Amino acid sequence: MSRLPPRLWLSLAAISGAIAVGAGAFGAHGVADPTARSLLSTGASYQMSHALAVFACAAVAALGGERAWSAAPLFLAGAALFSGSLYALALGAPRWIGAVTPIGGLAFIAGWIVLAFATRAIAPRPAPPV
Repeated sequence: MSRLPPRLWLSLAAISGAIAVGAGAFGAHGVADPTARSLLSTGASYQMSHALAVFACAAVAALGGERAWSAAPLFLAGAALFSGSLYALALGAPRWIGAVTPIGGLAFIAGWIVLAFATRAIAPRPAPPV
């Protein structure tokens, strides 16, 4: 398990979700360039889905898959790197920043793999009697 308390990961996920909403709104209403809009939209979508994935970590951990908390930092780091690099590109950062995007994508993939393995610790429930 991560050394940080679960409530901190959940707070960070909520903040990440708020940033995703802000980035998506900015892309929809504050940017005229279609490429920048697309970058902001893609970044916001991935950031929001992975903020919610941290909440899925809490659900899996509550069911007995305590190792799910190891996926939370991967999801949030992925959001910072993947979505953050897209936001930076949308705001005019140099193109080399785009080289960071796949690293964030790899963190997302690693997080999902860790979460999948964490579910293996969940004890099966007996079938209800018929």
